[in-house]
Amino acid sequence: MADNEASGEALVLRGEDNVAVRIKVERETRGWSTNAVSDRLNEAGYEINPSAVWRIENRKRRVNLDEAIGFAELFGVSLENLVGPPRLAAHARAMELIEGIRLRYREMNLASRAATEAREALDAYLAEHPDLREEADALVSDAIAEDLMAAMQPPRPPAAGPIGGAGTGRP
Repeated sequence: MADNEASGEALVLRGEDNVAVRIKVERETRGWSTNAVSDRLNEAGYEINPSAVWRIENRKRRVNLDEAIGFAELFGVSLENLVGPPRLAAHARAMELIEGIRLRYREMNLASRAATEAREALDAYLAEHPDLREEADALVSDAIAEDLMAAMQPPRPPAAGPIGGAGTGRP
């Protein structure tokens, strides 16, 4: 691991290894000892001794979910961030942006599946009512074209209020 860090290579571990590295980085960044981390976690209701903190950091002991939640709260990061790759996780904004991409991609896939199911349902209905197909297909094509055109338009700035603002008594 130290060789990867020294050479500047991206360090991408998994799950508990990420947590171990991240806990140590967060602790050292704050200048806290394992005793200080243990004390703070105990005060917050997460029972853990300094030896356990050291063993977790050095991958001699697994971290349980309650402890991971405690570490995340103590360091003020999300669980997602705590288990993320340490080099990226140290940059909270990068992790937020990555999570945003991941969520939008998931939404896009769900929307794509829903659109496919809707199209299949319409096609099944139109198979039973072929006399409606031409009009229905034209309506769907027009709606999609309108949505695409609207999506390509630059966003409009918010409408400006009246000069002087409402309730100012000025004309």
